[in-house]
This record gives sequence, C-alpha cells and structure tokens, in this order.
Amino acid sequence: MNLRERFLNTFHYEEVDRVPDFEFGYWQETLENWVEEGHLPQQIIAEGEGDINRKAEEYFGFEQRETLPVSVDMHPHFERKVLDEDEKYRIVRDERGIVCRILKEHETMPEWIEFPVKDREDFERLKERYDPSDPARYPDDWESLGERYRDRERPLGVFCGSLYGWLRYWTGFERLSRAFIQEPDFVHDMMEFLTEHILTVLSRALKEAQRQGVTLDFSAWWEDMCYNKGPLISPDMFEEFMVPRYKRITSLLEDYGIDIHYLDSDGQIDELVPLWLEGGINCMFPIEVAHTKPEDLREKFGKEVLMMGGVDKRALIEGTEEAIDDELAKLPPLLEEGGFIPHVDHRVPADVDFESYRYYVRRKREIIGRD
Repeated sequence: MNLRERFLNTFHYEEVDRVPDFEFGYWQETLENWVEEGHLPQQIIAEGEGDINRKAEEYFGFEQRETLPVSVDMHPHFERKVLDEDEKYRIVRDERGIVCRILKEHETMPEWIEFPVKDREDFERLKERYDPSDPARYPDDWESLGERYRDRERPLGVFCGSLYGWLRYWTGFERLSRAFIQEPDFVHDMMEFLTEHILTVLSRALKEAQRQGVTLDFSAWWEDMCYNKGPLISPDMFEEFMVPRYKRITSLLEDYGIDIHYLDSDGQIDELVPLWLEGGINCMFPIEVAHTKPEDLREKFGKEVLMMGGVDKRALIEGTEEAIDDELAKLPPLLEEGGFIPHVDHRVPADVDFESYRYYVRRKREIIGRD
C-alpha cells in the first residue's frame, strides 16, 4: 500500500498493512541540542533552508502528508519588529501584531503584552488583512498543481484555520474571555467574519482543485483552547458560538468528499470532544496524555472518534527503555481497533536526549510494523 491508502484506510477503519509513520515535530532547541552534540547534521537547523521540523522528520525517515497551497490566514502579516531588548529578553511585535516578551536563550512560550484588537475599530482595520480575493492566497498555476497532485501517493488536505484560536490571537485571552460574557455580539461578529472568510476561500480553492481532477483527503484545524483542567470557554458557549459554524465549514468540505477533519488542541479536551464531533470535527490531535488519554476517548466514543498522537512525551523525558516500553505497550490494542495513528503528544521538548528518542522511534516502528 502507498501512504495515502494507509492514511485513508486507517481512518475509515478498513484493512491496512500498517499505519502511517507520522510525528509532530520538535522544539527548535531540541534540534539545536542534538546538532551541537553531534547527533544531527548542521543542515537541519541552517537558516534559509525551509522548515526545520520538516527537515528533521525527513532525516529520521518519517512519512509526510501535504496541504494544498491555499491560505485562509492573515495576509499580509505584520512586519516582525524588535521594539526593545536587554541581555535576557527581547520585546517583539510579531507577525500577528502581538507585542510579546521573549526569552533569548531558551525556546518557551512568550509573555504576551499587547494585542492588535482592543475594540471594534481595531477589528475593522484587521479585517483588511483577510481579503479572500487576494491572489496571494491561491496557487499561481492551478494546472501545474493538478499535474502534481492528481496521481499522488501522499495524503493531501487543506488547512482551515481557527475560530477561537485566532480570536485569542486578535484580542488576547483575558479580553476575549470577558467579551464572551460582556460583548457576545462582538464575539459573534468576529467569529462570523472568520467563518465567512474561510468558507469563501475554501469554496474557490475546492472548485479549482476539482476542476483539475484533484480530490482532497483531509482538513486540518488549530484551536489550542484547552488547558490542564479543561476548555478555556464553557461547553455551552462552545455549542452556541462554534458548533454551528464548524458545521457550515465541514459540510462544504464533505460536499467535496473530504470526511477526515483533524484538529490540534492541547490540554484536557474531554468536554469538547462530543461538541467537536457534532460540528463535524472527527479526529483529535495530538491528545496530550497528561490530561486526556487516547484509550479513554476510544472507550467513550468508540469508532466515532479518530485520533493522532497519544504517546506521552514524559516517558521520553524520563528516558529509560523501561519507561518508553511501558508507554508504548498501550499501542497494539488501539492499533488493532483502527482509526488511530500514534506519535508523541506534542513537539519533542529539549529535555529529551537523542538516544532515548532514537529508541522510541525504533520501538514504535517495530510495533506499527515498519522496517
């Protein structure tokens, strides 16, 4: 079987010789450490040579899925600019217009200081960066794209963006949380604008792809709207603000034969899974084991839910063969049931040593049946 057949059969609960060998990537500091220690070639982290995660995954021999070169994201982005710095920190206005404080020496979450949308006037200005007619959102040559993807062996999908996650980037978590209570109409307006924008871009892209004889296999989403205790908004709010809008977008995708919709959210996602399923989002990823266990999702939702990830990074941090083997022991029953592609439950952190990671990769490949 080729990779596309394995991907589709795995997520359609059909017969497969083995599941795809995917991973979720690495912190930049992780790869820098492994290069400095002599385990990886310098070219992995060389600037100006593309995505370092993709280069590292190719070096390790992981299989790759692809996405249609279509953008629903902000365009143009803000110009990244250093506003101030000292020996330890750098104050930056990033590509999304967020002012943040960044630690220079280690890769960590930034400290957010200021966000681009404080009121409706800011929102109206930001909307100019989401013009669905912008030619930069689409391939220059659809015919060449058709020749490339018509008869392919890799799964191909489309990135659909975010509803809550991008609003949080616009306003900041605290401002958005207050707005759900104090200004629900404003939240509806912002989310409806995003939904219509995504629908317009996807409609044009899917029509063009269909005209070229290109069928897509999946949609990809990003939200990151849960923490270690649960969702950042209540399930009732999620059901009111988000489920109907997800449905509109996934319905469009399914009109074009796309029935695998995977969404990236960390944290404890249990309360939102049934609502994502109601909205048409049927694949959970990366299933951060410290907060949500893949075996629990399977027991609760059966074959209704698809999954990617679910291998606890803490076992790799512990670093012993026994800890890694104990964590991977849960994989065979999940693989036997289908609808599951295992990999580390987030980007590999910098406190994972190279030999432990190599042992994990070797053992995982033995379990999934990849030479």
